[in-house]
Amino acid sequence: MKILNELEVKVAAAVKELYNATIDPAAVKIEITNKEFEGDYTVAVFPLVRFSKKSPEVTCQEIGDFLKVQIPEIAAFNVIKGFLNITLSNEYWKQYLFEIQKIEAYGNSKSKNEKIVVEYSSPNTNKPLHLGHVRNILLGWSCIKILESAGYNVIKTKVVNDRGIAICKSMLAWKLFGNGETPDNSGKKGDHLIGDYCLKINLRQNTQSGSKRILPKMRS
Repeated sequence: MKILNELEVKVAAAVKELYNATIDPAAVKIEITNKEFEGDYTVAVFPLVRFSKKSPEVTCQEIGDFLKVQIPEIAAFNVIKGFLNITLSNEYWKQYLFEIQKIEAYGNSKSKNEKIVVEYSSPNTNKPLHLGHVRNILLGWSCIKILESAGYNVIKTKVVNDRGIAICKSMLAWKLFGNGETPDNSGKKGDHLIGDYCLKINLRQNTQSGSKRILPKMRS
């Protein structure tokens, strides 16, 4: 990426301007910012402290201030000890996407003659759908399109009847508290009705979590 080369060159320029020392831009260490910190790219400033004769934090701040003026694509930066975390602007990323869209072979679109199965969505049949399912659908579909663009033969699938312990909880709750309630006599959708009983059993468990017996004994 051009921005990485520019960062290397400008960091070297900062060392020259601020500390009157010359370094090879290729020696500047730049990595993707760790996900627990804010930023896109991180410059490791520890090797530059010998030129600044200052603490890593102060060196980061000074170099960050220099880069912010020199590179308009930098929206912000933050300092974590000897690491300078740089955040690029939204405008930069939008322009970057427009540029790679024009590259026909971007991502190696040649067929890899390899199948990949992507299973996504897979809603639990005993609860109503919610926003989390929309998230899973969007993430799954995005992964599929990326893999297809990379040349893979993608097989899309989902588990229609994704069973789990929630079904057992719902059955137990209905047997304990249902009194014969059904979608027909309650006027509720089936998945909503089952979801209500799943919620009841979970609430009962939470309120009785301090006792030895979580649920009442079942009568035959």
